[in-house]
Amino acid sequence: MTIEEIKNHLNKSETIAFKLPDGSLVPNHFHVTEVGKITKEFIDCGGTLRNEVVANFQLWEADDYDHRLHPEKLVDIIELSQKLLHIGDLEIEVEYQGDTIGKYSLDYAEGNFVLVAKQTDCLARDKCAVPEPSTAFDLSGMTANSCSPGSGCC
Repeated sequence: MTIEEIKNHLNKSETIAFKLPDGSLVPNHFHVTEVGKITKEFIDCGGTLRNEVVANFQLWEADDYDHRLHPEKLVDIIELSQKLLHIGDLEIEVEYQGDTIGKYSLDYAEGNFVLVAKQTDCLARDKCAVPEPSTAFDLSGMTANSCSPGSGCC
């Protein structure tokens, strides 16, 4: 999800809810403690120089159970960040505290912002000779006669 997409959803919402990958909701007394722009310059394992820029939202919860962030307030925070940090319509990455700080992509479904777990990956598979993931086949319905010549199974 991008900055403009979240603003569009917020402008149509009366409340804000973030759903974690396990289906539970971030407690509704959360704070958005940071809206920022993160630039990451790195070299992948194949020697290619890469540059990644994302908008970053940090969610945090405290013991102030009466706190509720309203959509229009978050839009104001986002717009101020866009103005002062020159944030364009970047993809959003969300940080949220679990056992450690987790990084998530952001989606929207059924009235909730959904934190989508991010995964590491090799960005230089062609240079590192890392095989592509293989396709799994369901062999549960196979019988001894299923793989006869001409059956197309092999």
